[in-house]
Amino acid sequence: MAKPRSWTQIWPSIVGVCLLNFVLNFKIVAVADDTGSNSIVSEGDCKNTNYQIFLPPPYQNISSTICKPVWHSYELRYTKTGDTTTIILSAPYTVGWVGIGFSRDGMMAGSSAMVGWINKHGHAKVKQFYLRGRRQSEVIIDKGELPLNTVPAAVATNGAEIYIAFQLQTTIPFGKQPILLAFSTKHPLNHHLSKHVDKTAIIFDFSSGSTGPVSNGLIHMRKSHGIVGIIGWGLILPVGAIIARYFRYKDPLWFYLHSVIQFVGFSFGLGTVLLGLQLYRNMHVHIPAHRGIGIFVLVLSILQILAFFLRPDKDSKYRNIWNLYHGWFGRMALFFAALNIVLGMRAAGAGNDWKAGYGFLLSIVLVAVIVLEVLAYLKRSEKRSLPQTFQMDPVGEANFPTNLAKG
Repeated sequence: MAKPRSWTQIWPSIVGVCLLNFVLNFKIVAVADDTGSNSIVSEGDCKNTNYQIFLPPPYQNISSTICKPVWHSYELRYTKTGDTTTIILSAPYTVGWVGIGFSRDGMMAGSSAMVGWINKHGHAKVKQFYLRGRRQSEVIIDKGELPLNTVPAAVATNGAEIYIAFQLQTTIPFGKQPILLAFSTKHPLNHHLSKHVDKTAIIFDFSSGSTGPVSNGLIHMRKSHGIVGIIGWGLILPVGAIIARYFRYKDPLWFYLHSVIQFVGFSFGLGTVLLGLQLYRNMHVHIPAHRGIGIFVLVLSILQILAFFLRPDKDSKYRNIWNLYHGWFGRMALFFAALNIVLGMRAAGAGNDWKAGYGFLLSIVLVAVIVLEVLAYLKRSEKRSLPQTFQMDPVGEANFPTNLAKG
């Protein structure tokens, strides 16, 4: 969300707006585009703020909040009542827009943001945006994953600052949350945000009110989670399954190749799950579908490993049942793994390079399966069309004498 402006660039504009506010008693309030005991809050290093002057109910009636400076002169206030968390962001403001985003991993793509601004006509605006990608066309208005309650969000100016207030309704308590902060000096055009002038990403701990930078280690861990998953479930395991289905005539080589490749693929899959659990613990990412399918695929893969050790003999009466179980559980695991890779990329807001890379890999695997399946079908059809070779009955042969009696 673009280079920090120095105070030497900002202070003349701030002074001018302050003087204008003082002379004209200037005040602007907006409640989510819909056109009220003093509560002075002083926490930590934040400024004293009287919300009654400029914020509408219920934000003006907040009597106590936790407040922390988060970036430059940005201050984040919050309070929790039951399942409702009230958040108020204040920031220096002259023109343009100011936004606060909630991310899963500290990255812009895949996050949801509340953005406030005062338009050219002096009307205050506040909207939720879904940041699907980095391009302007991928910043979608009135979409997002923030659990806003029925209380309208509000944006207001007070002197040379803008305040964005909103409430989130969630039963899951906030912990360490990656927060994005950004601003621009240009007004949104038809609700399309202009490119940010500056941005930052922090980790804000709503349980303690502490802040810190987003760790590069978490970003690398997320990438490793995706890469290991794609290699294991998107490449190695499908190759092992292809060998088992289409190369059985290379007996016993196919069996050894299939076993070794699947064990390697299982190791990659297990590593993917462990990285995912580590991400969940460190970032408190709540993606129930992706997480649930990942655990389901891990269970299927463990059952496949057990199938290797419990394989009955070829002449066992249980061999056909084992073949059905091993084959269909393997197909289910591969299908849900591919589905989960797509869900994971969508949840992470993966860029086009990730989508194109996995799409290319998946296309190669599918084309290979189709070609091999057609060849196998043609080979089976050819065998069925050949006439059976005539064989003499060995018993019949014995009826013909081989030697004539002499004399």
